[in-house]
Order: sequence, then structure tokens, then C-alpha cells
Amino acid sequence: MGDRERNKKRLLELLQAAGTDNAHCADCGAADPDWASYKLGVFICLNCCGVHRNFPDISKVKSVRLDFWDDSIVEFMTRNGNLRVKAKFEARVPAFYYIPQASDCLVLKEQWIRAKYERREFMADGETISLSGNREGFLWKRGRNNSQFLRRRFVLLAREGLLKYYTKEEGKSPKAVISIKDLNATFQTEKIGHPHGLQITYRRDSHVRNLFVYHESGKEIVDWFNALRAARLQYLKMAFPELPESELVPFLTRNYLKQGFMEKTGPKQREPFKKRWFALDSHERRLLYYKNPLDAFEQGQVFLGNNEQGYEVYGDLPKDIRGNRWKAGLTIVTPERRFVLTCPNEKEQQEWLESLRGVLSSPLTPLSCLSLPQCRQPCEKKRRHAELQQETAGPGPGFWGLKENFCVWKSTD
Repeated sequence: MGDRERNKKRLLELLQAAGTDNAHCADCGAADPDWASYKLGVFICLNCCGVHRNFPDISKVKSVRLDFWDDSIVEFMTRNGNLRVKAKFEARVPAFYYIPQASDCLVLKEQWIRAKYERREFMADGETISLSGNREGFLWKRGRNNSQFLRRRFVLLAREGLLKYYTKEEGKSPKAVISIKDLNATFQTEKIGHPHGLQITYRRDSHVRNLFVYHESGKEIVDWFNALRAARLQYLKMAFPELPESELVPFLTRNYLKQGFMEKTGPKQREPFKKRWFALDSHERRLLYYKNPLDAFEQGQVFLGNNEQGYEVYGDLPKDIRGNRWKAGLTIVTPERRFVLTCPNEKEQQEWLESLRGVLSSPLTPLSCLSLPQCRQPCEKKRRHAELQQETAGPGPGFWGLKENFCVWKSTD
């Protein structure tokens, strides 16, 4: 037994104790966790607590503030805590394995928790997790010209750096062959309308191609996600052998910095404002826009250099220009033209401003501009190409060239 208020005070002190990492959720890193697994000895947030409740054989949870705690359980929490338990269950997490954050979708958190505590995949005495080989299986893919999801066979050839998918289960000719160097994967569960929805993007000519897929098994879709990350890491190690692994990991996959509807006018700024879905890719410094969120291809894209190159964003509209339905304006200034947009409200406007200014204030680097060596970013003007020659390092010995209005790295190896 124990004194309710005394033990509550002890637990609250444990949450703030230095050197314990108890002030953040042990599973997703959310600040100020209010719950705990008293079977594992960790403090967790409300969202991760809901996952733990589904696995009573491996975890049992209590509220730090609302539930009664026995002296013996408080002592158990004192002896353990987040840092000690993570050292045990996260002893060997592969570099490519995605560790979910507080803002990530439920399936990522659920599979991370199950991999750690139920399957014990990352313990020091467990088997090494390796997803660097080939992978083959079936995913449900949304049709390019309709909303129907059909079963498709996907094949990942990590050594060759390729992902293929087939419309026929035993077909020999793939519908698409996707280079790993051009690939990104991000969970988009709300947009796709499925709790396991994954968006795979890649370059097709000068456009971005979107594939929307899911699998009924949460483990299967997360395993595919991490297999793609493993293949990406293998590619980046070969492309940038001089960089340490820790600098490559942030570029394996990426979420959009900001997404949502805005209205835009045309280049003359006299055209009617039209509603479009926008997605900001901060790593490749591109603002993409679509007619609908689940379109296979973008309608257009804006390359975002940095402030030193003359790129700016303002929280208003040019003089004598008014939006259609929405009045909270944005103006993106590039060396070639202005892009005039309106947001549905001031909150959205401020979020877009903050996100865009963050991209424009950051320098161009070989990793943040992976698109440039692979001829994926429009140069648009020879002056812009000259700027890139001076301000962006290439991936190895060589020089920047111009081909079909794109900046291309021409190797001299």
C-alpha cells in the first residue's frame, strides 16, 4: 500500500528528474507525459498509452496524476525510468529504422512500440535487423485516373537501387521502374483515407509522380517503409561516401513541411484565383501545387532558392490585387516572377509564412539539393544556372552544365 499524495509527488518528481529522460514520452518524445507503463517502467504520453493498452501481456498503464500507486510500483519506476529502459529495448536500432515523433501517425507509433517491447527486435542479444536486401509483396495502389485501389505486386531491388511495380501478379514487364535516388515515402493517412496510407513519390521526366498505397497489415506497410529507407541509405552512402551516416539519415525519407489548400492567380496576376492543393518539400526546396490532393502529377512547382539569391515571401498581396474568396494573402518573389496566393484564414497564412521563410533562410547544400545532381530542378534562366554553379557544391569531381533547361552535374571521374 502507500500514501496517495506522497506517491503522486514522488512520481511527479521522477518526471522532472535530471538524467532520466522521463520528461518526454519514452516512445514518441512528446513533452510532459502524464501516463506510465508500470510493467515496463517508462513514462509515456496519452497517445502512446492507448497503444500500450492494446497489449496487456507486455504493458500495463496508469495515470500519473489520477490513479493510485502502491509503494512497490513507485519503487519499480524509480529503479527504471525512460533512459534505462530505452538502453535495454533500443540497444540496436538500425540507422535506417524510422523512430516516430509525437506528430506521426498511429501505425508508425504502434509498430515501433510492438517492435520494441513485444517482438524485442532491438535488444542487445536479439537478431540484427536487416532490410537491405530485396523485398517483394502486394500493396493496394490507387489508380492514376480514378479512386479505385487495386492489388499490385511491388519488388524492391536494393542493390540495384530500383523499386518496380506490376499490374499483373505474374507479369514480367513492370508498369514502372523507379530509381531509389529519386524516391521518397511519407505516411499520409488522412489524405489517402486509410490508417496505413503511404505516399510514394518519384521523378518522372520533369514532374513528380505520386503513388498512393496501403496494406491491411500495419506491420507490413511499416516494414515496406523501413525497407525503402534502408535502400535509400545504401544509395546515399555510395553517392556521398565522405559524409557520416548521421548526416545522411535525415534525408532517407521526409514529410512535407506544410500542406493545404490555397488559391493562386496566374503569372500576369489578372487571371482568376483558383483553389489548389499545395505541398512544401523543404528538402528539395519545392512548392508543388495540385488540382486535387490525390492527383498523380503536380500542375506546377516553384523552386525556392534562398534570400541571398533574391527569393522572398511576404504576408500580403501586391497593390490592386484582391483574392477571390480568401483574403489572407501571400506573395512569393523569385528572380523570374511573383507567385500570388491567398490562404483560407490568417492562421494558415502565418503557418505558410513561417514554413516558407524557414526554407528561404537556409543555405543550399548538396544534400538539401539532391534534385540538382540528378537533373530534377528547373534552372529556368541561365542566370539562375550561374548562381547554382557558384553557390551549390556538386557530388564529386566535375562541373555544372545546362541541359534542356535543367542544371546537370557533369562528372569528370
